Amino acid sequence: MSDIGSDEFEEEQGPYLGEYEGERNERDERHGYGKATLPNGDTYEGLYENGKRNGQGTYRFKNGARYIGEYTKNKKHGQGLFIYPDGSKYEGSWVDDQRCGSGKYYYVNGDVYDGEWQNHVRNGQGMYFYAETGTKYVGTWKEGRREGAGELIHANHKYVGSFKEDRMEGKGKYVFDIGCQQHGEYIPVEQPHDDKADEEEQATVVIPKWKAGKVSEITVDEPEPEEVAAVGSPIPEGEEGPAGSPAGEEAQEGEPPAGTPPAEGEQAEKPTTPAEEQAEGGEPPSQEPAEGGEQEQPVAEVEETQGEAPAEDAPVEEGGEVPPAGDVDTGDQEES
Repeated sequence: MSDIGSDEFEEEQGPYLGEYEGERNERDERHGYGKATLPNGDTYEGLYENGKRNGQGTYRFKNGARYIGEYTKNKKHGQGLFIYPDGSKYEGSWVDDQRCGSGKYYYVNGDVYDGEWQNHVRNGQGMYFYAETGTKYVGTWKEGRREGAGELIHANHKYVGSFKEDRMEGKGKYVFDIGCQQHGEYIPVEQPHDDKADEEEQATVVIPKWKAGKVSEITVDEPEPEEVAAVGSPIPEGEEGPAGSPAGEEAQEGEPPAGTPPAEGEQAEKPTTPAEEQAEGGEPPSQEPAEGGEQEQPVAEVEETQGEAPAEDAPVEEGGEVPPAGDVDTGDQEES
């Protein structure tokens, strides 16, 4: 993954020799609102202060890139949107012409990064979405790479653990949607080199290997106490019973509520069997499951995985925003 910054599209900083139409101060410097066309073909329309771009403005580069946002003394500073020639764009905070602070980058391949920046690269807390696989990383970044605690979220499971130099390394766990989780550790393993190749040209290749540990038991979330109605518990006046009708609405005057044991000397009414009901002309109870009811399926036993974990999707190179050679973007200065 790479980020092409506005330093690839430098604005004109030399003596101004182009055209300018707008307001000026008493020293004949550009001051207030104005429009400028630079010798290299770039244009700027916006606010000036004492001869420099200052405030809200729009800078259009001859290669198709453009910046719409705030300036301070000719530098992008504050909130702004930068659209690159390939269609990728960054929207967020700028400090001294650098992406710095909170911002969102939309890459040409569909990837998206939303988080903190420093010195033009991802740094701090942020979320990166991989469009090709639908995987999402949420965690810490350092100098453009995943570093520290983070989560790699897949379609039906996620990895929670530590990262180092943009790869999984150290203790972590896989959490599965079915409710279980497997603890383990990623161990870096260096790949063998080609002895015939020049040692100076060889680059160390490290592949993280998953060392599986224990699998925790499946846990079921207990319902909240207020969601469980106690059997036989009295229901306050005016509140609804389990069936949704007001308490006591169906009880006849003088009759005890359902479930009350018979008084001494009385004989409890014998429940009627389905056969007796059918003999009396009643319909037999339906044997079909209630509407929407499903039979509980056994939970498959989760086996402890060994060896490698699901391969992490290789980071997709972010949009190649490098402009054609010679496209040096420059800005306007005070007229000579």
